[in-house]
Amino acid sequence: MTNSNVLRLIHAGALQQVMERCQDLFTKQNPDLKSEMKGVGSREGAKRLLSGEHYDVIALADQALFAELLVPDLVENYFVFAADQIVIAYTDVSKGSKEITPNNWINMLLDSQVRFCHSDHHLDPCGYRALMVWQLAEKFYERSGLFLELEGSCSPFEVYPKSFNLASDLIKGKLDYAFLYSSQAKQLELPYITLPSKINLSNPAYADYYDQAAVSVESKIPGNNIIIHGKPIEFAIGKSRNSQLSELAQAFIDLLTGPDGDLILEECGLIPC
Repeated sequence: MTNSNVLRLIHAGALQQVMERCQDLFTKQNPDLKSEMKGVGSREGAKRLLSGEHYDVIALADQALFAELLVPDLVENYFVFAADQIVIAYTDVSKGSKEITPNNWINMLLDSQVRFCHSDHHLDPCGYRALMVWQLAEKFYERSGLFLELEGSCSPFEVYPKSFNLASDLIKGKLDYAFLYSSQAKQLELPYITLPSKINLSNPAYADYYDQAAVSVESKIPGNNIIIHGKPIEFAIGKSRNSQLSELAQAFIDLLTGPDGDLILEECGLIPC
């Protein structure tokens, strides 16, 4: 049975530091309250609610997941609270780390000695956004076949259910490069390559351009896939319809989307919306 005295939160793995800091602040404001958090790939998180798991607050790395999977049955409404971009993160010991630039990253990654990857696109928005970046790069650089080249050269993505796992293996030296959010790279103090705004999914002015990218992912029905299109990166948060701690859940959302939350987001490398 669900403990109605515990505020339960599920969040995108990329929001780990943000949510921990908000939880600390919220606990100080509500010292008698217990709370539990779980970080997962956002698509996986939405499916956990669909499968019957209970959470009071849901914070995901893609606002479109709410409309696709959760609203109106499980969540009444949701709020976009932050933006980000996809970057190529690496470490000082990554092969080619002294030579890679925004102009030569494609050839560097396609070197047969280089290991790079993205997170699982069926579970994690960062994963399908990396694939969208590759598709958009093929158009932007007018390099036919680039997407398939990158797809064929990357390490097995299935072992990375969320971008946090990917970043962990990058730091351990198991990978040379990883497609992550810029906020993650900043939080982990990783060097990274910034990509042109026409392909990094950061600029609402290029929404129509991003829409040209499309990735097939598993739908809410196991075994069936749907096509999702590229959009500017937006993180969103919502409250469960059946929360037994509705007022506290809303108070947590108000904290994250208010001035205190904006400061935490900025310090964690995200752009408050």
